[in-house]
Amino acid sequence: MIGIIGLLAAIAIMIIGAYKGLAALPLSLLAALVVILSNGMPVWESYASYYMGGYAGTYSSYLLIFIFSALYAKFMDSFGCATAVGYKLIDWFGKKNVILVSVLITSVLTYGGVSLFVCIFVVGPIMFLLFKEANLPRHLTVACLVIGSSTYTMTSLPGTPALTNIIPTQFLGTKMTAAPILGILCSIAMFVMCMVYARLQEKKAIAAGEGWTYPAHMNTGAYEIADRSTLPAAWKSFLPMIVLILFIIIGGRFISDSALLTVAAMLSGTILVVLFNLDRLKGKSIKQLLGVGLNDGISAIGGLAAVVSFGTVVQNSAAFQVVVDWVLSIKMHPYLEGIFSTAVISGITGSSSGGLRLTLQILGENFIASGCDLEVLHRLISVAAGSLDTLPHAAGLFLVLSYLGLSHKEGYKHVFWTSVAIPAITVLVAAGACILLGI
Repeated sequence: MIGIIGLLAAIAIMIIGAYKGLAALPLSLLAALVVILSNGMPVWESYASYYMGGYAGTYSSYLLIFIFSALYAKFMDSFGCATAVGYKLIDWFGKKNVILVSVLITSVLTYGGVSLFVCIFVVGPIMFLLFKEANLPRHLTVACLVIGSSTYTMTSLPGTPALTNIIPTQFLGTKMTAAPILGILCSIAMFVMCMVYARLQEKKAIAAGEGWTYPAHMNTGAYEIADRSTLPAAWKSFLPMIVLILFIIIGGRFISDSALLTVAAMLSGTILVVLFNLDRLKGKSIKQLLGVGLNDGISAIGGLAAVVSFGTVVQNSAAFQVVVDWVLSIKMHPYLEGIFSTAVISGITGSSSGGLRLTLQILGENFIASGCDLEVLHRLISVAAGSLDTLPHAAGLFLVLSYLGLSHKEGYKHVFWTSVAIPAITVLVAAGACILLGI
């Protein structure tokens, strides 16, 4: 019991500390200590093995992806390409539609296989220009990123390459296009509800007189353009991004290593930015851009690694196993059992893929033996995995908010409604309908 109380207290520390504006590293160290002490784990060995194992593992898995993604973003920014893309999108769709445009760009990238961690660096600079020109508050940018990356493109659209859609195929023998009609209906429901929410928040912000402000860490020079004719041509700005996306989509058929694929795509995009804008090299130091861009990537990964490390300590505690066993022991309709187990474990771990994998490792055979429609189950638990996984202590959330220059207090309410509440409502209604209709 003490271990479970300690586990809940540690999560509370992470959440409250994040709202108070504390950095991820000291928060995760303190919260990990609470878990370690309350579960009777050896202090030094737990930090050395579990905490540092998670920290080093994050760097091992994501460092190259982050630094080359940040490098691409820095070159797009410094050469004016991100600004040129933003202005052209405003010309095409107008300032009144910047939220919809931001959501759709993010959706296209993530449905095409670009991970959220990469998507931030690709979309972020463009979105900053769009919101600046529309004079909308920066806290709305997180809603756009989350709607486009962590809802329907991650869980319900048939064929999505996200892990939440791949993992069920490995345990249930289903296809990535499982329950296409149900998936499309869930996607439409989430998109509509999320956009209604975003529009209401936009109107509320405008009525309150809120407007655009730059993040404290940002170099604003690239966004304050007096003469748009000084920007690179639109095709020179769009093409590196298009090539990057196509590289990931097509290259995924030939390159099985996702990290290698992403790094190669980002590097290709960066090189194209330079080649298409050789006439704009005057006055720019490639050496300085390389240094700043790579350092941006290193800075971005630190907070993520710290929160992942806390999660690693949690998953190796006795209390975590007790909670998991309790969750998985609750018997109900297979659809509801799958939804509940996946959502709760994803919430504790702060990981949709982690919650989904743990649930199916233990209950997969039971689900198959139950005789329920495995394709429907696949789709429902995928959507469930994308609900409680974005509670305030989720690792990816620290990265997203940090990049956007937002605190949890400023931005989390949008994450909660678009990535927790709406997916939860969607999956519960969908499951209820399937059970009532005998599907």
